[in-house]
Amino acid sequence: MALTDFDLVLFGGSGDLSMRKLLPAMYARDVANDLPPTARIICVGRNDISQEEFLQTVDSTSKPHVKKLVEEGWAKFVKRIVYVSLNATDASTYGALVEALRNDDKLTRVYYLATPPHLFAQICDNLASAGLATANSRVVLEKPLGRDLESAKQINAEVGKVFAESQIYRIDHYLGKETVQNLLALRFGNILFEPLWRREWISDVQITIAEKIGVGNRMGYYDTSGALRDMLQNHLLQLLCIVAMEPPTSIAPDAVRDAKLQVLRSLKRFTPTTLAQNIVRGQYRAGHVDGKAVPSYRDEPDAPQQSRTETFVAIKAEIDTWRWAGVPFYLRTGKRMADGLAEIVVRFKQIPHSIFNQPTSSFQPNSLVIRLQPDEGLSLNLMAKTPGDSMRLKQAELELDFREQFKTPRMDAYERLLLDVLRGQLTLFMRGDELEAAWEWVEPILDHWDQEDSVPIPYSAGTWGPAAASALIGRDGLQWREEALPED
Repeated sequence: MALTDFDLVLFGGSGDLSMRKLLPAMYARDVANDLPPTARIICVGRNDISQEEFLQTVDSTSKPHVKKLVEEGWAKFVKRIVYVSLNATDASTYGALVEALRNDDKLTRVYYLATPPHLFAQICDNLASAGLATANSRVVLEKPLGRDLESAKQINAEVGKVFAESQIYRIDHYLGKETVQNLLALRFGNILFEPLWRREWISDVQITIAEKIGVGNRMGYYDTSGALRDMLQNHLLQLLCIVAMEPPTSIAPDAVRDAKLQVLRSLKRFTPTTLAQNIVRGQYRAGHVDGKAVPSYRDEPDAPQQSRTETFVAIKAEIDTWRWAGVPFYLRTGKRMADGLAEIVVRFKQIPHSIFNQPTSSFQPNSLVIRLQPDEGLSLNLMAKTPGDSMRLKQAELELDFREQFKTPRMDAYERLLLDVLRGQLTLFMRGDELEAAWEWVEPILDHWDQEDSVPIPYSAGTWGPAAASALIGRDGLQWREEALPED
């Protein structure tokens, strides 16, 4: 669907997200001829600098993050950029933005709030006071969307005073990944898997987002957040919803989001007893990643020496529905892990009886692996006969590499999501009640940690986290995928 003309306003326009992700994403869509000729990108910042000075910053800071740079295309793209200096918290300075925006009621205006969440309400109020929150306006809210249920409700209520729910785009960039959308296609565009997508045939589901990197320059944010708030409450739960949701009536935004909401409301709530049994929390200590020594979390720059912030969390979750009753969902995320990957593993049950001269225990259960990064693709693991005159079976892999299968250029997650915002397509964005339902499930965990004054379990950087995470899944007679892979 072709885009209509727009003004995209980036609050935090000189910040890290805008420079590393948003501007390069818009450049990529510009060189792909997706943007209308007169569409503009208005970068809002506090620095009192000239247009020329800002473009120099864009050139030095954002340009290095562009993939497949074409100088001619970059020169054309930066002509779309307008810099506006204002104080986002001071309504009296918004006249500069009023002057920069085109006075056209038919024009789409998108306000992307790449700012700390405590500024969301004030920016929206100031936009309304300046007469800029029109019927053709949309607002994009970047995570973190609150730090608990109360703050999430407050954000929803305050932004909702200015913008209707249909104008609010709560972004989770994992939902913009091609593989996540292919999971929808796999489930609901084929007859093969859906009859098996239930407790009678599936043993367990594992969802892992592992990072090799540490906290980097995000210590100020991360130490007040931790892995549960930063990754699990949003990214991992959204992936769980896509895996576990009932077939929606259509791909329309509310049909998909209704189905996801049902999953969140069906997650079994933790009690103090079950919480202690089903959640592992860790913090990395010094170790080696890719052969290089790395410091512990508490020795990172600006880290509090007695910090109890978790950099790893593993959870056994259950969904109380007819389809999923009794099927464990294992969610895991961490920093300074042995490898950097994001994947979903759906493991099917073991065969009931072996007719071959091999015990059933020697068979690897069939599994579907959906890789989100670093390489996007799908693999289906099956048992197959090895070459030779004996009937010996070994695990084999049917592989679908999206890059190899589809030769067309691939879009970055932010490219896809920005296009959806500009088109007014809400399917891949969280609705307000989704956000609150996710926090309702997570908040008892945070409360328990606070009340118990618990300390994360240390784990060595460059490993797969605390041994307790292996014990968590091992109690069910299962293993994490990397532990279960057969040796060559």
